[in-house]
Amino acid sequence: MSKRNPTIYDVASRAGVSISTVSRVLNAPDRVNQETRSAVMEAIESLGFIPKAEARARALKAYHRIGVLTPHFTAPSFVQRLRGVAAALRKSHHELIIYTVETSAHLHSYLETIPITHSLDGLIVLSLQFDNNYAERLVNHGLQTVLVEYPHNILNSVEIDDIAGGRLAAEYLIHKGYQSLGFVGDTTIPEFGIQPITLRLSGMRQALAECKLTLPEENILLAPYDMEVTRQKAISFLRRVKRPKAIFAATDLQAIAILRAAREIGLRVPQELAVIGFDNLDLAEYFGLTTISQHLDESGQVAVELLLSRINDPGRPVQHIQLPLNVVERETA
Repeated sequence: MSKRNPTIYDVASRAGVSISTVSRVLNAPDRVNQETRSAVMEAIESLGFIPKAEARARALKAYHRIGVLTPHFTAPSFVQRLRGVAAALRKSHHELIIYTVETSAHLHSYLETIPITHSLDGLIVLSLQFDNNYAERLVNHGLQTVLVEYPHNILNSVEIDDIAGGRLAAEYLIHKGYQSLGFVGDTTIPEFGIQPITLRLSGMRQALAECKLTLPEENILLAPYDMEVTRQKAISFLRRVKRPKAIFAATDLQAIAILRAAREIGLRVPQELAVIGFDNLDLAEYFGLTTISQHLDESGQVAVELLLSRINDPGRPVQHIQLPLNVVERETA
């Protein structure tokens, strides 16, 4: 006699909750507290329960859907990455499903439930950090996953060297003859995202030290990733008598805010103040901003190519692809 497949009633009984609670965990996990959600997920795992929708999808073998977990959905850098993802998926006839993450709890609920409840061929995770347990969960459930910007040894990834990026920006300014440099960026640690800005600052310091130069604390402007707040802070920062002669802004948006502040107080760019950014957003060309390009569209495209190759051949070794960085020279430095 064949063994009966576990049902939602079995899961509810094992977890000590109602079937409606199990349903909420499967369909709206962010509406269930962490303790209850964990109990239900443990019951699902121990019983080997497969939701009906997932069972149907497994029978069909391929879902033709790729999911993307992303924070800051409207931030220009994420839009450009998603544009690269979408362009690559159009060629493969996969549907793109976007999951936006607003809190750590939101992220964790997705990582707990997506592997067993969403009919996906694969998952791309943009600039989000999570621990080994979630990485192992993705692997154990056979959900092919590619991480962008936050590598993990058991998952495929596409990344850049942020320290090298900071060095590259500083070396460019030094080569141009600037010795009094400043830095603008947000070094606070986000709740669930990654923080490359600190690494870029570290790379800048390294390059300066090798040239026997320093970065005084008064030449560092810490400002949140917000153009208007950065502009307001930059006005007083740039009005100082001993202001820096060249600034590395760790993001293009903040570099553009610096340009606006400089214009408001009558500083000529680059004659009196040079500015270099980081990202090479579409806006950077419009503003004539010299910047470090991290090939945002290409990172999305490469992530898709890497993901599809693993879907087609799950036995392929895990790959960590590092994209190059380069200076795009325009009018501001």
